[in-house]
Amino acid sequence: QVQLVESGGGLVQAGGSLRLSCAASGSIFSIQSMGWYRQPPGKQRELVAFITSGGSTNYADSVKGRFTISRDNAKNTMYLQMNSLKPEDTAVYYCNFPLAVAAGGSWGQGTQVTVSS
Repeated sequence: QVQLVESGGGLVQAGGSLRLSCAASGSIFSIQSMGWYRQPPGKQRELVAFITSGGSTNYADSVKGRFTISRDNAKNTMYLQMNSLKPEDTAVYYCNFPLAVAAGGSWGQGTQVTVSS
């Protein structure tokens, strides 16, 4: 079973930047699409960005132009560069495989991002 560990969250002022990392165990990382999700306080979890095994990307409208998703298959690691952060970006951020999410798979512990105004 693949394990995913998110890191890199923290407290930042509006307009600041953070870089999240998602480290995956297991050899299937390089052949799977992956995504970053977030769950704001009191709201449902939402997909923020995803990246295919070939490197194609897609973003939620709310983060387009500010967030960049990338992956290093050699390191089994995915990243989310978050710039121009806003208070509404405050959430717990998770990484996962979209296929696993669709199948009701489990989630890691996530990493907290808090943006102060």
